[in-house]
Amino acid sequence: MFSFYSKLSTEVYNIDKPIGHSFGDVEFYMERLKGIKGRILEPAVGTGRILIPLLEKGFIVDGIDSSPEMLNLCKLHCEERNLRPDLYEENMQSFSLPHKYEAIIIPTGSFLLLENSIDAINGLKCFYEHLSIGGRLIVDIFMQSDFNIGHTSTRTWGTPNGDLITLNESLVEVNFINQYTVSHFRYEKWHKSQLIQTELERFPLKWYGVEEFRLILEKIGFSDITISSDYKFGIYPTDNNQVITFEAYRK
Repeated sequence: MFSFYSKLSTEVYNIDKPIGHSFGDVEFYMERLKGIKGRILEPAVGTGRILIPLLEKGFIVDGIDSSPEMLNLCKLHCEERNLRPDLYEENMQSFSLPHKYEAIIIPTGSFLLLENSIDAINGLKCFYEHLSIGGRLIVDIFMQSDFNIGHTSTRTWGTPNGDLITLNESLVEVNFINQYTVSHFRYEKWHKSQLIQTELERFPLKWYGVEEFRLILEKIGFSDITISSDYKFGIYPTDNNQVITFEAYRK
């Protein structure tokens, strides 16, 4: 079924986070975007987990992703539902699109994949420039809590055709100065107990303090910033395990 797509990580993402699967974010973003009639942009759109439910509710949503495998699968999911969003193969930190947006949304911490501070700042500036006046950015972050270098975990998934995919995840680097971790992911695909495909992936994650991230947004020019936790609007975080959402407006 997935022989067209070269990356096992895309196949796993599609199985583990199917279209419409919610961590509380789908409903939260639906509510926060209520009333928007213009265009919305989702950077790091992936396979369309959130994009497609928004499109089905009548929102106009474009998507970007740096992974051609993810975008191909997102296009396929959209075509199956007779949806035709504008999708672009672009990086979060340096994209240029022909539209201005009323909202830009980045759920579930995808922004934290920009481990380099310069890339992160450039990304936020890019978001700002692509927003219309009065438009808003809604972005999720979360804290890091596991700094045990060498710690390894394993997960498994069954595929629709009966194969097995395993993922071994090992934390290999913690950089407290620049506030990021690096894990190595090893994907293996098994068919009738025979290893048929292997993929290695470097997986960085940055972290920010809550007020640190607010100050960064303010320095770029964002205003009227609201901080929420665990998809409860305006409830300031109290625990390092919570998902933290920032909603900020372009002046």
